[in-house]
Amino acid sequence: MDFRSGELRGLIDREGCLLAVARQCALLGLARSTSYYRPASESPLNLELMGRIDREYTRLPFYGSPRMTQQLRHLGYLVNEKRVERLMREMGLRAVAPRRGLSGASASHKKWPYLLRGLKIERPNQVWSSDITYIGVRGGFLYLTAVMDWFSRYVLAWELSNSLDSAFCVEALGRALAQSQPEIFNTDQGVQYTSDAFTGRLADRGVRISMDGRGRCFDNIFTERLWKSVKYEEVYLKEYGDGQDAWRNLGAYFSFYNLERFHQSLDWRVPYEVHHAT
Repeated sequence: MDFRSGELRGLIDREGCLLAVARQCALLGLARSTSYYRPASESPLNLELMGRIDREYTRLPFYGSPRMTQQLRHLGYLVNEKRVERLMREMGLRAVAPRRGLSGASASHKKWPYLLRGLKIERPNQVWSSDITYIGVRGGFLYLTAVMDWFSRYVLAWELSNSLDSAFCVEALGRALAQSQPEIFNTDQGVQYTSDAFTGRLADRGVRISMDGRGRCFDNIFTERLWKSVKYEEVYLKEYGDGQDAWRNLGAYFSFYNLERFHQSLDWRVPYEVHHAT
């Protein structure tokens, strides 16, 4: 019990806030974690393809399914576009350029205007953003979301899930809002972020909601850069055995990212220092 308690305290410190009982149960390996962090599964071949797609997309985020199909064929995979399109949709990937219905947006949800065009980002908590990315684990995959402050690059909260429903995004948002709140919160138009559960939390706090235009994920450029760092500096260097292994390693990485990783764009300071500067 001492070991688990120590592990739990470390993760609480990394997040910068106390965790809900449900989260503590998950970290202690109780019932919730057996389902919430159980990797989603695909066939071995599809998992191999998804891993390769993830790496190629990280390098070439402007590739939609037609170009990604050609890239995979060039690498020796015998695939058709329909399969690649399905896997990219499953992974939540979308090209920067306009695309054919892969955004995951819901016609029934309200879309909010993009508020950041021409805006000078000059202080912490002026603009936060969130996004979702694919994380491979042994025998399956998970989804990772994070809430990030644009000015400091500080990651306020993050969460893993084995499905693309809105619950894990709302949970990460709640933990971020427990620390502070932004003037503007920016996301894409995915169903996770246009859901009433997500936008309602922001509206209740008086936060202005901003959403990227369709096919323009680089409107959320700082989160895209975060994912590139996470993938090349952590995920691609390891093979996570399961969801708990992914959680522990990503927790250690985000601690390093916030507290130790120097950013040239921050005058060689770390995100924590900039975000908490008085």
